[in-house]
Amino acid sequence: MLEFTNRAKNVSPSLTLAITAKANQMKADGYDLISFAAGEPDFNTPQFIIDAAKQALDKGYTKYTAASGLTALKEAVCQKLKNDNGLTYSPEQIVISTGAKQCLFNALQAVAQEGDEVIIIAPYWLTYPELIKICGATPVIVETNAANGFMLSVSALKKAITDKTKAIIINTPNNPSGTLYPESVIREFAELLKEYPDIWVISDEIYEALSYDGNKHFSIACADEQIKERTILINGMSKAYAMTGWRIGYSASSTAAAKKMGAMQSHQTSNANTMAQHASIVALTKGQNFISEMRGVFESRRDALLDCFKDFKEVDCVKGGGAFYVMVNIKHLINKSYKGQKIDSALKFSQLLLENKYVAVIPCESFGAPDYVRLTYTLDIAVIKEGAKRFKDFVKEIC
Repeated sequence: MLEFTNRAKNVSPSLTLAITAKANQMKADGYDLISFAAGEPDFNTPQFIIDAAKQALDKGYTKYTAASGLTALKEAVCQKLKNDNGLTYSPEQIVISTGAKQCLFNALQAVAQEGDEVIIIAPYWLTYPELIKICGATPVIVETNAANGFMLSVSALKKAITDKTKAIIINTPNNPSGTLYPESVIREFAELLKEYPDIWVISDEIYEALSYDGNKHFSIACADEQIKERTILINGMSKAYAMTGWRIGYSASSTAAAKKMGAMQSHQTSNANTMAQHASIVALTKGQNFISEMRGVFESRRDALLDCFKDFKEVDCVKGGGAFYVMVNIKHLINKSYKGQKIDSALKFSQLLLENKYVAVIPCESFGAPDYVRLTYTLDIAVIKEGAKRFKDFVKEIC
């Protein structure tokens, strides 16, 4: 009898992609659809980055690069980390990958295996537990709550650590909550982790550039040299430069960790897209004005979306300090009905909202927050307001 591996059996498909695919099909079929579902900027990639890719093609940069990436791009990443984060890395400590997702895969494959535990903080990006399971390790989920902005306490983290803990994933700003951890809390995590020198830190900083309210992202790698040596910092081009389809991510780590991840990548995918690597060099060196402008737009959109719900008592919104998501608590609507159909989950809520009001949101069961849906504010403010109106009309019709 033909069998699939346990790795394949244990991985769940992405709920985000399923909802987005249905929404896209409805839009293609002519429905007046508003989607709060997509996890990517609605801005087009800046023209100067597109031009850099064209120039790379014209120059014949269409061949393989080193599996771990172009030296020039690694140098640009090092300069970015020094300028923006005060971190010093050398090119041999950088691995360029096919998106930050591959960076995460590389990191977990390098440090976690059967019998290990990896701590993740709920709510979490739905891919984290799946990547951990692919490694044969066990995801250990630490709960947070909306009352403190979904921010993990040091005491809760300590309780989750066991002799099997091999790594912790820290994601700030967070997807889906938008939680931005202040420097003081990150430093408390670092102090605690000094007591556990065998635990790796995987720091997902992909939304770093989108930090609001005058606050700045702080990387745990900045907290202490000992912690930096154990940290695999992950970032990329997709969110900061509106380059989601270009698929360029990067990791910064100890030389030993980078060598392991680079070696594995050489057998998995080899190098990331060559033209996109060349364009990324230009993005990192010339893209600060674009980031600043986009950040300002997203912050205004976040505030507009929250303003739409400020006097709407039927649901609670959680204000995040970064990324481009707002989580909406629909707990009080669970087990109620809409047009004779029982709403028994956030998924059912999302399906009925999509089918009846043509508004797409993401149910957060797979993000470790089953009482919530996630709304993305990568839309013009006028569209945000119309989508929020439809959302509220839908909720008012629930009985």
